[in-house]
Amino acid sequence: MTLGPIQLTLYGKPDCGLCDELKAMLAELQSDRAFVLREQNILEDPAAYERYRSWIPVLEIEGGLLLYPPHSWEKLRSVLATSSRPLNDA
Repeated sequence: MTLGPIQLTLYGKPDCGLCDELKAMLAELQSDRAFVLREQNILEDPAAYERYRSWIPVLEIEGGLLLYPPHSWEKLRSVLATSSRPLNDA
């Protein structure tokens, strides 16, 4: 079975050092596991702001798994390795 890219959503805001660190870790892991990263600025979404303002950066893995800080390279690698989205080989 071939695994397709999984969808990730990073909830953060501009000028967030922790958000930048998380993006750098994810960039390093891109060669290990294909994913598509979507960034959601919580300042532009009142619901996301209310939900995540004290927790950013929050990473949502396709399927609803939420990862809250502190983030580590090992934890991200493990979660990405066990996340699967099969491609249709037809």
